[in-house]
Amino acid sequence: MSLAILVVDDSAVMRAMIRRTLALGSVPAARIGEAAHGRQALEMLAAEPWDLVIADINMPVMNGEEMIERIRAHPLTAELPVVVVSTESSEARIEALCRFDVAFVHKPFTPAALAGAILRLIGVTDGHLPAASVDVGGDFDF
Repeated sequence: MSLAILVVDDSAVMRAMIRRTLALGSVPAARIGEAAHGRQALEMLAAEPWDLVIADINMPVMNGEEMIERIRAHPLTAELPVVVVSTESSEARIEALCRFDVAFVHKPFTPAALAGAILRLIGVTDGHLPAASVDVGGDFDF
């Protein structure tokens, strides 16, 4: 089983770095989509199914924190795995984010750190993906 992964970051360079990291093969990605901010990501989540979101926090239009709040508030996406990849250094803000049941990876990151966080979050402990993923695609609004 391969994952449909949505990468949300206002930096095109960072989105490309995450794509390259995923391409190294530790995380089986069947499809990788990109969004430049939280609102665009929510539109993409409503339009088609995704198995995982990798998101920055500090973005224009809609920041990652508000996006995650909306993801968690909607019944179809409440269980969607989210990995936050950010330069955020405020321990209080990181703790607040982790209450949303997300994994947190500091920028800059190593490929192993990102892959490890993703695999732990989706429940891979023995090198095998879980049998089912969260299907969140379809016509709905946040």
